[in-house]
Amino acid sequence: MSNIFNKYYKKYDAWYDRNKFAYLSELKAVKKAVPRMGKGIEIGVGTGRFAVLLGTKYGIDPSKKMLGIAGKREIRIKSGLGEKVPFKNSEFDFVTIIITLCFVKNPEQVLREAKRVLRKNGKIIIGIIDKNSFLGKFYRIKKSVFYKKANFFGIKEITEMLTKIRFSRISYWQTIFELPGKINSVEKPKRGFGEGGFVVISGRKQ
Repeated sequence: MSNIFNKYYKKYDAWYDRNKFAYLSELKAVKKAVPRMGKGIEIGVGTGRFAVLLGTKYGIDPSKKMLGIAGKREIRIKSGLGEKVPFKNSEFDFVTIIITLCFVKNPEQVLREAKRVLRKNGKIIIGIIDKNSFLGKFYRIKKSVFYKKANFFGIKEITEMLTKIRFSRISYWQTIFELPGKINSVEKPKRGFGEGGFVVISGRKQ
């Protein structure tokens, strides 16, 4: 997958400008879960669009082209995979994984690595396109250059993985209530899931 993101990294980054209000709506939902203070890392940081506005100082990604842009946004970057995060145990207060799990080879291992680098009571924040939502169905039909090989997840699947790995206090926020290209203002996130196409799932390391 890193080859796709290396090849189309400019197209990827331009999506956020072209769909500004969808991006800002997703960001607002993620902010509901991200702690206001603490040391954070984003697994699958991409071009740093989320990290830079969330105060997430560290990021890893396998795409060198993506990391080049993230570095210019003053993210402390490292090349690496989510299945083997290049940081020591218990180093972070929170970990974000935004629109990344659907692209990795072993999502459960990525979550285990997130837990490993979290401190006790540290927080994991996952942003996904809900497979069972109108948006998940749209992207599966559309087969975009990025999503044609993606493995989308439903909320139940992510929740079961988090519970299995012993994360607790799991909560949900949702946004994107119509197709991104039709959104003309920043949407207000709602608690729960089942309506929005983009869902933020968070939990605490026990």
